Amino acid sequence: MLRGNWLGSGRYDSGVSPRRRRFRHPVRKIVLAVLVVALVVVGGAFGWVHISANGRVYTASDAPNRDVALVLGAGLDADGTPGQYLSRRLDEAVSLYEQGKVKVVLVSGDNRTEGYSEPGAMRTYLIEAGLPEGDVVADYAGLDTYDSCYRARNIFGVTSLTVVGQSYHIDRAVATCRSLGIDNTIGVGNEQPHTDGVWRSGTVREIGANVKLVWDRVTQRKPILGQQETSVTEALARHAG
Repeated sequence: MLRGNWLGSGRYDSGVSPRRRRFRHPVRKIVLAVLVVALVVVGGAFGWVHISANGRVYTASDAPNRDVALVLGAGLDADGTPGQYLSRRLDEAVSLYEQGKVKVVLVSGDNRTEGYSEPGAMRTYLIEAGLPEGDVVADYAGLDTYDSCYRARNIFGVTSLTVVGQSYHIDRAVATCRSLGIDNTIGVGNEQPHTDGVWRSGTVREIGANVKLVWDRVTQRKPILGQQETSVTEALARHAG
């Protein structure tokens, strides 16, 4: 049976409103489907990250002990020294070390050119802050959080870890390291004054970064690897002895 009414002069009212007819257009259906899938993917990634990190993020003062602190790169100033955000991360690592809550600090970042070395600058900063040279180890191929966590486990043999970063991304850092085999991971997130656009853009960036992490895990992406490093295990052995 046909729904609707004849309106005369050969016109027929289908009983479907113009708004409903617009959404029945195939292109609009596709757009709506894409939006639904995107929301599911983004929401699922967000949920997984925060469930994985739940109860595992602390301040430096209340963090439990772990063997190694992993400090992730966050950019250098024009003079080659750690920028504002990176220096705050390094200060947290100094605090953890001085409190005896970690024995070794692994600094991991970008070493893209001879004149730009996040790990080198980070290591210098920590040594100048009073940490022994033998307890500060540099990873020169930590191009992103995933790479840094992967290499910490598979190149440096880390199994007990405090990952250090800013609070807006520390949940993802903890989730990344745990998903890559360092289940005994906690995080220390620096909550510094953040009125600038860098913090806001970093917070927004986490939406895509969470999705990228899920993709990296699904595809089992492998970063730059290389030979096994013994610097961390040797430093830990010295502390144990």
